[in-house]
Amino acid sequence: MSAEQIRALNDAFRTTMTGGRVMMTAGVDAYSKIHQVLVLERVREFDEFTDDNDPHGEHDFGAFEFLGCKFFFKIDYYDAAMEFGSEDPIDPTKTTRVLTIMLASEY
Repeated sequence: MSAEQIRALNDAFRTTMTGGRVMMTAGVDAYSKIHQVLVLERVREFDEFTDDNDPHGEHDFGAFEFLGCKFFFKIDYYDAAMEFGSEDPIDPTKTTRVLTIMLASEY
């Protein structure tokens, strides 16, 4: 499996929010709906990947400041039944991508 293929799938999922599940932690859910939409937009538009926050080149993690708080997002790969980690993150028939958006303080 190649980092380039995983990165392309992660970027497609993150920028469209389709092809997987999007979750928000309780801290993010406590924000107003308009602020949640703005946070989602920041995740969609995120392009500040570096060797420090993306050492494997898969675009599966990001951190940004918004509304005076630090936010993280993380993409994880689960099997189709959502019970275990995916054996093959490139194969959409075997993988469910889950994007979790959280406050850094919740990590």
